[in-house]
Amino acid sequence: MATAIGKSGAKKKTTAKSKGVSAKGKTLLVVESPSKAKVIGKYLGSKYKVIASVGHVRDLPKSRLGVDVENNFEPEYINIRGKGDTIKEIKKEAAAADKILLATDPDREGEAISWHLAHLLDIDPKQECRVMFNEINKDTVKEAIKEPRIIDDKLVDAQQARRVLDRLVGYQISPLLWKKVARGLSAGRVQSAALKLICDRENEIQNFIPEEYWYIAADFGDEFIAELSKIDGKKAAIKNEKEANEIEIELADGEYLVSSVKEGKRQTKPYAPFTTSSLQQDASVKLGFTTGRTMQIAQQLYEGISLKGIGARGLITYLRTDSVRISEQARASASSYIKENFGEEYAGNNIFANKNKAMQDAHEAIRPSDINLEPEKIKDSLTAEQYKLYDLIWRRFLASQMAAAKYDTLAVTINNGRYEFKATGSRMTFEGWRKVYKTSQGDNEVKIPKLAEGDILDLQKLLKEKKFTQPPARYTEASLVKEMEEKNIGRPSTYAAIIAVLVNRRYIKRVKKTLEPTKLGFDVTGILQDYFTDIVDVDFTGEMEDNLDSIELGDKDWKSVIADFYKGFSEELKIADKEVERIEREVVLSDEVCEFCGKPMAVKEGRFGQFLACTGYPECKNTMPIIKSTGVSCPKCGKDIIERKGRRTGKVFYGCSGYPSCDVSYWDKPLGRLCPDCGAMLVQGKGKTKTVKCSNQDCKYKERKSESGE
Repeated sequence: MATAIGKSGAKKKTTAKSKGVSAKGKTLLVVESPSKAKVIGKYLGSKYKVIASVGHVRDLPKSRLGVDVENNFEPEYINIRGKGDTIKEIKKEAAAADKILLATDPDREGEAISWHLAHLLDIDPKQECRVMFNEINKDTVKEAIKEPRIIDDKLVDAQQARRVLDRLVGYQISPLLWKKVARGLSAGRVQSAALKLICDRENEIQNFIPEEYWYIAADFGDEFIAELSKIDGKKAAIKNEKEANEIEIELADGEYLVSSVKEGKRQTKPYAPFTTSSLQQDASVKLGFTTGRTMQIAQQLYEGISLKGIGARGLITYLRTDSVRISEQARASASSYIKENFGEEYAGNNIFANKNKAMQDAHEAIRPSDINLEPEKIKDSLTAEQYKLYDLIWRRFLASQMAAAKYDTLAVTINNGRYEFKATGSRMTFEGWRKVYKTSQGDNEVKIPKLAEGDILDLQKLLKEKKFTQPPARYTEASLVKEMEEKNIGRPSTYAAIIAVLVNRRYIKRVKKTLEPTKLGFDVTGILQDYFTDIVDVDFTGEMEDNLDSIELGDKDWKSVIADFYKGFSEELKIADKEVERIEREVVLSDEVCEFCGKPMAVKEGRFGQFLACTGYPECKNTMPIIKSTGVSCPKCGKDIIERKGRRTGKVFYGCSGYPSCDVSYWDKPLGRLCPDCGAMLVQGKGKTKTVKCSNQDCKYKERKSESGE
């Protein structure tokens, strides 16, 4: 008799034969991803059948809360709708196999998927059926399947706690928002705290009052500039032009005497290898990738790419990790590579420590699976985005194992009466890790001439400039991810999804790579901070993440954590339902009239931007796109070319208003002028330069800015 997991997680007796016991026949290996299954299947050969669960197979129902609050928060799991064929196939293969191994991703989510699969396949979770590998290559996979372990209940409980918490918050606050604000809105335990960060930052910006101050520096020629740093031994703080002018007069009567020259040396150590969070931040800054795009491409690199002349290989280690640890084998491989390609002096002995030492350190940092697979060698097998991200990961890891960069430094103090000027300079003497990993910090050299104490300097000119203090900058995706990590809001693996939800719900919008809250975002945050203090409180959200970590470590019971939270939360729900007043949304009428009922059409916000909807809703459900004319006539039929948005992608393109009768369209904005070489429409590119070019891909005609009049 085997023991399996029941519908709600309780154990039940089953007469099915135990699948965890090895026999001589075929072994079934279940992974999450079809692409991963394909790669691993090639490694293991005919004695193994490798299939994919395609993510979760069981979850809480979408149609109801799915958590029995009265029965100690017991989750009510069901098979996910649409997964019937996948589950049927897995069960069929399991029935034919003599051994079943569950090799889902090596994290909480993956552990939970294996736990649910064990329920579906009547596997006793106390059987050694769970297989984990941090990277996908032949040797790693083969070694891992030799050492299966039991399913880790603590990891499963931590995932269940997070899932139930998020369901209790989302499914009970969201209906309140529908009733008081607008349908289709949502609230979440983590997304609401992240939204409040963005709203609070915007409030700081709007309420910021600039203060005037003056910058003064002495220019001694040959790019040697010293800044005024102290007045009467105190930090210089010049508040207005009058003070600046008085200082200028005093300085004119004195002489500039070198009072101190200090030579020194400094080193800059390399950054640690990437974690999920630092990868998202760096890819945003260096490559312009959104957090979601970074995770998608990293998943592809992890699961495996078919390389020309090599075969299918996983190129990086597991992408969801908070750890900066690397294996001794990886360290040794990097050291050998560095010594062989750069020289002995470039090899470092760097060991990086994780911030949270109490957490289990199951994963390594994100690194290339094989340091010898140089990005340039496999570039032809990768897409442009895959290459860019792999190159970034490869260089970051290699740099982390290299020696420190070295500099000679010079600090000069110059006095003129009661005024003190400072100048500091540096010169790189050894590149070290910076040879392979470039950053914007620490690379700029400041030139200072040879000076000695007691030298009198000739002033070329005094630099004087009025400035104002600046408000804090809006969050970018990179800076928001950094802030969320520092404040322990959510997990790095969820950051991309959180930002995507905030954008899709129209709580925030992207403005020139920054994240700006909308009025809707402010309205929702206002309700939450007034009635659900804990949900938007950054400290509380961080404490809850610590509780989830404690569950994973076995220090706390997951249902007790839920019960402690729900006691206060349920009371807040009752009060909010009674006291929150409905927020009437401003109706913006257009000049259009509904073609069906004659009522005016109102401007509404949708997932892909604004559209027109009949004010007679719900009796009349007519909607229309907002037509933005380019003022350009279609070269085929003469009708207007208008701005359109793709239904699936939301990307802007330009098409004939006569569609579907006329199918003329352009990705770039048409200019109404024809190409002098081929006669096709000229368009304006979307990049910074907004290059004017021919819409005919076979024509290479382009115009410089001066030619186009831009």
